[in-house]
Amino acid sequence: MELFMRPLVVFVFSLAVLWLSVQFGIRLRKKLPPPEDDKQSDLGLVVSSSLTLLALIIGFSFSMAVSRYDQRKNYEEEEANAIGTEYVRADLLPPADAMKVKGLLTQYLDRRLVFFTTRDSEELERINGETTQLQDQMWSIVQHDATTQPTPIVGLVVSGMNDVLNRQGYTQAAWWNRIPVGAWSLMIVLGICCSLLVGYGSHQEKGLLITILPFLLSIAFFLIADIDSPRRGVIRVHPQNLISLQESLHKQ
Repeated sequence: MELFMRPLVVFVFSLAVLWLSVQFGIRLRKKLPPPEDDKQSDLGLVVSSSLTLLALIIGFSFSMAVSRYDQRKNYEEEEANAIGTEYVRADLLPPADAMKVKGLLTQYLDRRLVFFTTRDSEELERINGETTQLQDQMWSIVQHDATTQPTPIVGLVVSGMNDVLNRQGYTQAAWWNRIPVGAWSLMIVLGICCSLLVGYGSHQEKGLLITILPFLLSIAFFLIADIDSPRRGVIRVHPQNLISLQESLHKQ
């Protein structure tokens, strides 16, 4: 699974494997008797059918990657809305607790921004620990006020804090939601088989046409892995809503 979290490694690995598969197909054609005319047409049918199946699998995988990317974007927006709403609702608490909750929410927002932008695993682990501590502190304050003053107004603050905590959990789950290894394995196996068949059915040993299929497939695999990698890819979720909220809160 670690391999598919590095798009550039996926590109280099798939390009090498697929190119070798084409070359193996060419060598196999040299060693075996040349196919007869009727079998040559059957081979062309098998190659075209295999390429069509591979294209469908790549299309489905690309669709899964895009849907997961959209999910991460939507949860970023919802998380920013939940934090902003709870920041306003904190004024319903007693003044001392309201100031504490607002300060903790501001720190919490800063940690959430780092979660979206960092690529360092050690920093991510540290930020997750600090995020958990801030969640416990904020929940402790609103829980105490809800216990001492069980009013509908305080209940709004508790509900808003619950949304803040839930959105963080949904965001984390969306970042863990990746294309299954089985789908990757199926794409790679089909790509190898198609490359081997193309090499076997080719009438030339060298040239641009022999490298086109491995190169195109490698680009497709790279794009899918890039979109499906929240941290290591080029195409990543930009936390624009959280940044806008941070600028607004710091001005206040």
